[in-house]
Amino acid sequence: GFRPLGWSRRPRSVPGVETEAGAGRLDAVLARAEILVTLLPATPGTESLLDAARLARLPRGAALINPGRGSLVDEAALLAALDSGQIGHATLDVFRQEPLPAAHPFWRHPRVTITPHVAAATRPATAAPVVAENLRRAEAGEPLLHPVDRAAGY
Repeated sequence: GFRPLGWSRRPRSVPGVETEAGAGRLDAVLARAEILVTLLPATPGTESLLDAARLARLPRGAALINPGRGSLVDEAALLAALDSGQIGHATLDVFRQEPLPAAHPFWRHPRVTITPHVAAATRPATAAPVVAENLRRAEAGEPLLHPVDRAAGY
């Protein structure tokens, strides 16, 4: 029963997902997000992207799931939003300081679930064809698949 929404810096099309692009559209997406999943890279432009003002734009009681990067979330603002009920629950996989210190309030907060951060394993069956295709493309002078944009930081 959920209608998936997506946001990114640049326009993109994802089948089955209503997408918005550009910094000016993030707040509009947040206002409609009952469950927010953050999968953004850690860059100067995403540092504390989810601060008190942005957390307040989410519908009251929204859930936050952050398996991406700890630097995306202002942790003090998130704790305040959880305490006020603005955020109904947070499932957190990453933190500003890792490992998360034993005394950190997230460990004992009733509206926080902490999950272990386990990066995906590279699977030869799916990785090898991409590597082979990129070698072929490089030798042919064609653009590579999945390039890193060093200016963007990822």
